[in-house]
Amino acid sequence: MSTFISVPETREAVYRGRPLTILASIWEKDGEGGHHRYQSGHIPTAHFCDPAAALTGLPGSKDGRNPLPKLSDVQRSLRFWGVRAGIPTVTYDQGHGLFAGRAWWVLRWAGVRDVQLLDGGLRAWHDSGAPVVGGPGNIAVHSDVTATTGNMPTATIDDVRSHEGVLIDVRQPNRFAGRREILDLKAGHIPGAINVPVDDLFTKDRLVKSPEEIRARFAQAGIEDTSDVIMYSGSGNHSALAIAALEHAGMRIPAHFVGGWSQWSADSRNPVERGD
Repeated sequence: MSTFISVPETREAVYRGRPLTILASIWEKDGEGGHHRYQSGHIPTAHFCDPAAALTGLPGSKDGRNPLPKLSDVQRSLRFWGVRAGIPTVTYDQGHGLFAGRAWWVLRWAGVRDVQLLDGGLRAWHDSGAPVVGGPGNIAVHSDVTATTGNMPTATIDDVRSHEGVLIDVRQPNRFAGRREILDLKAGHIPGAINVPVDDLFTKDRLVKSPEEIRARFAQAGIEDTSDVIMYSGSGNHSALAIAALEHAGMRIPAHFVGGWSQWSADSRNPVERGD
């Protein structure tokens, strides 16, 4: 199964009634957390996924802005959505891919195998002329999936401190260099990290680039083997999407430092590096 699925493939599956679980991973700054946006128009049969409630734990300086959720909370969400073994799950968001990528990574981390991202998200769905539906969505059927750990490589902050391999920061260059920071306590990056922005792995329309283009971008940064790589971003969203792009390119999935810069920068003992 490929990591990304196109709008035509998804539309064909939906309108032919093929078994498919679709998750609308929508987040907004308003108090409803994106649920109003979901109700106003979503892909037919899609269930609402609130990233802040379903895909993260409690934020704090110790673990970062978007730490890993409790496994019990993921299990509850799987039941709510009706995720089933042998039935593909497709995640999408408004089109930037960050929350769809987070959903893809968390589900894979929890042991859900057949997960794909809708390439281009809801924006690409709209651009294709495919219709959306409004309202509260469908009632989910039962889920037979048990959430487990150890299904995706992760790295703790201590792992990062002792890491002797490659450390990749996938944030935008201005945040990596410390020229701009509006989300976290300090500006800069973890010493020794190299910058491969996740935006470089996608087109301007937020469609994933070809495997050849993605491999070439990492080769440009001197990376052809990702077996000893730890990847991070601000708090695990951009890096989750970058990991999906790596898998799409046929490269080994790196360890994910989910706490990212938000966790690292919150500890005054940790050194900070600035500049390109």
